[in-house]
Amino acid sequence: MTRELFWLTLTVILTGLMWVPYILNRCQVRGLGGAMANPSRNDKPQAEWANRLMFAHDNAVENLIIFAPLVLILNDVDYSTKGTVLACAVYFWARVAHLIVYTLGIPVFRTLAFTVGFLAQAYLAWAIFQAV
Repeated sequence: MTRELFWLTLTVILTGLMWVPYILNRCQVRGLGGAMANPSRNDKPQAEWANRLMFAHDNAVENLIIFAPLVLILNDVDYSTKGTVLACAVYFWARVAHLIVYTLGIPVFRTLAFTVGFLAQAYLAWAIFQAV
């Protein structure tokens, strides 16, 4: 496994687990039956941090759709540099930071973390064109 694939794997695992805390909050607020029921406008609202975490999870999924193919293309063309490895690591940690600051409701740092992740993706896209 390349180091880029390692960071992609960690990112997939992180994204795959992000739903757990907000679902636990939903169970706490609505009960197990309410959490498993179809959503309704009459549902008790979840904690604000849980709503923000759900939005952070949505954003992580939306960006994984971009990050994963970039890493897989680089792997397919057998292109790996210190820069691509660093970009993948930076992307992962930017997503961790985004998750934390979004959940805590810190708007400026949320945007900064997102931007760092975007720049890491842009670097990977640039690297693909260097490889071909």
